Amino acid sequence: MKLCRYGRNGFEKPGVIDAQGQLRDLSGVISNIDQDTISSKGLTKLRKIRPESLPLVRGNPRFGVPYTGISKFVAIGLNYVDHAHEAGLQIPAEPVVFMKATTCISGPNDDIQQPRSSTKLDYEVEIAIVIGTRAEYVSEDEALDHVAGYTIVNDVSERAFQLQSSQWDKGKGCDTFGPIGPWLVTTDEITNPQVLDVWLDVNGERRQSSNTKNMIFPCAKLVSYVSNYMTLLAGDIITTGTPAGVALGMKPTQAWLKPGDVVTLGIKGLGEQRQKVIPYTGK
Repeated sequence: MKLCRYGRNGFEKPGVIDAQGQLRDLSGVISNIDQDTISSKGLTKLRKIRPESLPLVRGNPRFGVPYTGISKFVAIGLNYVDHAHEAGLQIPAEPVVFMKATTCISGPNDDIQQPRSSTKLDYEVEIAIVIGTRAEYVSEDEALDHVAGYTIVNDVSERAFQLQSSQWDKGKGCDTFGPIGPWLVTTDEITNPQVLDVWLDVNGERRQSSNTKNMIFPCAKLVSYVSNYMTLLAGDIITTGTPAGVALGMKPTQAWLKPGDVVTLGIKGLGEQRQKVIPYTGK
């Protein structure tokens, strides 16, 4: 299933994408897509519904974050060999874990807001794992049994903020730095998350192109590893790292994002995102 939420920010309705790629309204069946919905029990219930029997949504409504109830936004750094090389860093011996603030979360096509004093705004296309059932000290063999599905994250980064100290969080958690979606694609459709093409363009220029087979630590390893240090709950998300092609790695000139730029990105089977960069305007 491809689950989603659509409509104005704060007023999203639940939806599902049918076999023809059309948006169908789920609000007559459930009121929201949340932790209960993406649990094993909740997904079993939804799989009994034929999307074609649901009302068709006309027009091109905004997509929101595909589900609610994210208690932890976990991120993995340097998880592609080519990205570690372009950053001038060693290949990690074990996953590099940091956190993105949940206040950075935004819809897949919402604007990216450049923060005050930002000079090195960057992009990172990533496949993200959505937890469906509680995971605590799980083995790698059992790890994917705890996964509800997968989605796309643009791990937007402000490199000047990020590299001011050994801790990356403040350069990763600014408002709008976590576009998620457009869909949560369940594991019955994505049976192997390590075979998916990923790409990202800036203003129509291809910047990133790779495949999830090139991840150093695959999704099963990441779920198992992180569950040894924190209990993962339904709705928690792990974004898994990006391939080469980010602005940080460009030589001799780093093409940082600036207001007016348009970033488009996608992963095979998971849909696409599109964001416009805007300046900070205040509240």
